[in-house]
Amino acid sequence: MIARRSATAFVVIALVAAFGACETKERAKGLEDEVVVVADSSVFSETEEALRQVFEQTIITPQEEKLFKIIESDFRGFNHFKEHKSVVMVGALDMESDLTSFLKSTLDSGALAQIREESGAVIVRKDVWAREQAAIFIVAPTVAELEFKILQNADRLLYAVQKASDERLLATIYNPKYENKAIQGHLLKEYGWTIFAQLDFRLAMDRPEDNFVWLRRGVNTDAERWVFVHWIENGTPAYFNLDSVVALRNRVTEKFYRTSDNRYYVEIADEALTSREANFNERYALFTQGLWRMTDRYMGGPFVNYIFIDEKTGRLYMLDGSIFAPKYTKRNLIHQIDVMLQSWRGEYELSEGRKETLLEAAKEFVPNE
Repeated sequence: MIARRSATAFVVIALVAAFGACETKERAKGLEDEVVVVADSSVFSETEEALRQVFEQTIITPQEEKLFKIIESDFRGFNHFKEHKSVVMVGALDMESDLTSFLKSTLDSGALAQIREESGAVIVRKDVWAREQAAIFIVAPTVAELEFKILQNADRLLYAVQKASDERLLATIYNPKYENKAIQGHLLKEYGWTIFAQLDFRLAMDRPEDNFVWLRRGVNTDAERWVFVHWIENGTPAYFNLDSVVALRNRVTEKFYRTSDNRYYVEIADEALTSREANFNERYALFTQGLWRMTDRYMGGPFVNYIFIDEKTGRLYMLDGSIFAPKYTKRNLIHQIDVMLQSWRGEYELSEGRKETLLEAAKEFVPNE
């Protein structure tokens, strides 16, 4: 989603407890932008700054919003939060506390030895106390070593929480009752790829001669969402830098994102623009986020953008999502559009049954007037 996205694998250490079968647990609770940190008060005071640096990153939408918000809890309040969507336990083995006792009883002897030998570890588990939950254990021999371990694993920690949040959101919006199979089938039939679209999305522009597709939702409302897909045949890695992304996106939006009188168009604003490497469905990608604006400065908002090469077809794809919602906080809206972009799939990634369903639905596609 928003501050993305390391492809590095996690250091995973086995936990002793099986925690029960996943299907017997309740679904994880709480807000998507909350991360519960369970720690003794003295440990939290020593690690708070590092934890907030990792999870409470500021995003510009163009208002300042937090990527995630930390909720502090000691071990006495753990039962209240144990089924939360994102739980981070932080503990030092040399302390005498209920939390430390819990961690020692949960980790096997080999894991404890490895923690002492390597001055700590980050342990990531799914569905520990609830389904669709991300549970992270940050453990070190001493309190002094915890802060270093948190900062050393900053990208991994953020990735774990974001990935689980993306998966939950995708499971929520990817509902067969609400998907626009006709549009998805049309894209699959004509271009060999598809992307999830809810029923209220419409195909605003379909330009095969320009390798460009534009999907819109909430047209002329106070919460518009725009998604475009643009591709270049025989793409090269030369585009994998911020200057090239800016140039390509501006070229596309200048041509297609224009006012009705054709006087003004969308461009990238100079401020709050960032780019980093990403893992896009097991493909190397560049993820860019920032702000867009009309050239008359009358309107603007946040956008997220992926660029990657699909090795099966040789195409370089740019997938882009924008929000215009001046009356609302936009953190959750941009998260939704980010997850929609991640639903992109090439034809070869779909099951035969899924392809048959979408291609049958394509017969019902009616182009916009």
